[in-house]
Amino acid sequence: MSALAQTLTEIAQRHAPVALANSLQAEDMVLTHAIASAGLPIEIFVLDTGRLHAETLGLIDEIRERYALNVQVYTPQRAAVANYVQFHGRDAFYRSLELRRRCCEIRKVEPLTRALAGKRAWITGQRRAQAASRAELREHEFDTAHGLEKFNPLAAWTEDQVWQYVRAHHVPYNRLYDEGYPSIGCAPCTRPVLPGEEARAGRWWWEQQDAKECGLHVAPGGRLVRAKVPA
Repeated sequence: MSALAQTLTEIAQRHAPVALANSLQAEDMVLTHAIASAGLPIEIFVLDTGRLHAETLGLIDEIRERYALNVQVYTPQRAAVANYVQFHGRDAFYRSLELRRRCCEIRKVEPLTRALAGKRAWITGQRRAQAASRAELREHEFDTAHGLEKFNPLAAWTEDQVWQYVRAHHVPYNRLYDEGYPSIGCAPCTRPVLPGEEARAGRWWWEQQDAKECGLHVAPGGRLVRAKVPA
């Protein structure tokens, strides 16, 4: 059994019920493959914000067909989305940080709360090397916002390790990676990165560096994870 499979097995045994928040990025596809291969009782869910790329959404069916897994899909509350669009506009998130965070709250944070209801732990594919805001990411932490354990088994992995695993195990992945998208979120909020930029530079590219988190991930002290702005 690989070290990753062993880690996931221990999480499943000690913290059931547990779920993987699958963002459909390469890291979460690695975790999905490991969970399926080991036959672990870990629920897998996806947050469909209603603004994802078609290439991203297509992976849901690939997971179901390849691994025979019952992927749970959570969507935003229709009334909340309609209210936002009516009063601010569908793409109002470009106008201010407040409106962007409100959009993320409606489309991601609230559905995540429903997805984690009744769980004792959740798993993410976050890595320290993804951004400055994740440099101190721990493999195991307590999520104070949701009151449960949180595991980041790939925290110490490099990008090369992720893609070596993908290639070695023929793991399905989002074809937008082949077009220069190293980090993929909602379609209107994601662009390819430029040479020399960090992986998450293409997320909310119109904002200041210290604003680039959506609110899904909270530091152990209860604050939102924020990047440090260079002096």
